[in-house]
Amino acid sequence: MSKQSVLLDAACCAPLVRAPLTTDQAAALAPMFKALGDPVRLRLLSLIAAAPGEICVCELTGAFDVTGPTISHHLRVLREAGLVDCERRGTWVYYWVVPGVLDRLGAVLHTGDRRGGRA
Repeated sequence: MSKQSVLLDAACCAPLVRAPLTTDQAAALAPMFKALGDPVRLRLLSLIAAAPGEICVCELTGAFDVTGPTISHHLRVLREAGLVDCERRGTWVYYWVVPGVLDRLGAVLHTGDRRGGRA
């Protein structure tokens, strides 16, 4: 298990409204949220997440008005941020969302019941 996974597992149990992030947790989460700050990457992630399993890069490129190398760049940013993973099969690369990563990101932002907190 990577250091980032350990930090995210701990962050997943403490939404921001209940406890502030530690420096290490914030450092682990920031690249993920930064990667999602680009509309093309956010849409790429949504297409990958909506796929019933893995999705070939050849199925992603046609959905955008940008070049193949630009799509590859955005996919690399998502991969380096720990949001997606991939596997090359022949000439094509297949992508999937890293299991649990969206749940962990959502849990950090979840407000839930804020009884006893500020209004």
